[in-house]
Amino acid sequence: MNPAIRDWTGQRVWVIGASTGIGAETARQLLEKGARVALSSRHLAPLQAIAAGRASAMAVPLDITDHATVVAAHEQILRQWQGIDLVLVVAGGYNEMRADSFDLDKANQLIDLNLRGVFNCLAAVLPDLLARGSGGIGIVASVAGFTGLPMALVYGPTKAALINLAESLYLDLHPRGVAVYLINPGFVKTPLTAGNTFTMPALISAETAATNLVSGLEAGQFHIHFPKRFTNLLRLARLLPYRWYFPLIRKVTGL
Repeated sequence: MNPAIRDWTGQRVWVIGASTGIGAETARQLLEKGARVALSSRHLAPLQAIAAGRASAMAVPLDITDHATVVAAHEQILRQWQGIDLVLVVAGGYNEMRADSFDLDKANQLIDLNLRGVFNCLAAVLPDLLARGSGGIGIVASVAGFTGLPMALVYGPTKAALINLAESLYLDLHPRGVAVYLINPGFVKTPLTAGNTFTMPALISAETAATNLVSGLEAGQFHIHFPKRFTNLLRLARLLPYRWYFPLIRKVTGL
């Protein structure tokens, strides 16, 4: 559904959310494959650690919730590289929340980070991608966006919105020559999931997740999801009637 990427040599990739987890591992793997990688997040030190000694890497800090810093980072990369071939928006947050512990302030913070932050990135990069009629953008959502799940009262809806957003972007951008990638990880061992108080089935490492992500990009897939033994079960579950779905989720999660 997107052009295959057969050679990363010289490809200019901007990874937003590259300080830890999937973003950091994806950046490392792309650098090893010969890509030029701009690494962005709020925290500069881990970006510099990944970029250290690599002429093909640059650390460009930003706050995804602050549109001005996203624009400034985009302009800095364009000045140095004269273009960006692929933007990967990996940055996001997570917190456990259920109806009996709903916190509006925390909800709004998560919406700002997971959803409005992605819109801040789109506002910065879409004009350039459309003007060139090439390149691509990948958005990391989550299998939690497939359907309602316990503990994901706010996180799930933000990721569901990103799935819808990526689908809409594909309809608009594919005919204009711009690739779109929807990336839905299952449970990945990262600082975000370290505090989870429930069992995480099919948990994989950030390195394995990044390998799957990069392979999906290379194959030109629109929907990149992993690990498939888990994600495909959730995709099937969303098709069940609700009278079957809700008891199944309660039984599987124990929540």
